[in-house]
Amino acid sequence: MTVTDRSVTSRTIAQHTESVTHHSVSARTIRRHLQQIGLSARLPFLDLSLTQNHRRLHHQLCDERRMWAVEWSEIVFTDEPRICLQHHDGRIPVWRHRGERMLNSCVMHRHTGPAQGVMVWGGIGYHSRTPLVLIAGILNSQRYISEVLHQLSFLTFRAWPQSYFKRIMRDRTWHALSKGSSSMTRLNCFPGRLALRIFR
Repeated sequence: MTVTDRSVTSRTIAQHTESVTHHSVSARTIRRHLQQIGLSARLPFLDLSLTQNHRRLHHQLCDERRMWAVEWSEIVFTDEPRICLQHHDGRIPVWRHRGERMLNSCVMHRHTGPAQGVMVWGGIGYHSRTPLVLIAGILNSQRYISEVLHQLSFLTFRAWPQSYFKRIMRDRTWHALSKGSSSMTRLNCFPGRLALRIFR
């Protein structure tokens, strides 16, 4: 038995086999035969295409922080992910042998273009986490500053012990806030992700 489409379901294979051989076969039988030849249904590796500059920046970020230990407990990561409502949720399994996780036919490429979805904002630190907030409509820089950074971030972080945080790392809009605060400093970080370290 050969599987050319790694994401095909066992039910589809059973239906195709029945249409060709005119013999009834169950999806369970198909799965058993696939397991006998070493194929099992596993979640695909999700690939996000990166440019050479993306890769360089990722390596640079890791190299600069590879000796960190205690410092990670002083950082809060926040993000505003957008959940796509039209495409798969990453739970579609593929048939593969052990060690084939990075095989191109077993990789599920993710869509990064415009699509219907919902956006949420939240943050997590070593000691606590923020509430998950639903962001309605389009989130531009002004709304991000006024509705998220000013109202949500500061209220949440003020409630946490200040000894947890010492410095601040910024995303693409943080410089607009740091101008008016003497207790913050601006460092380079990847756009779209915010890591906060608040001075005592």
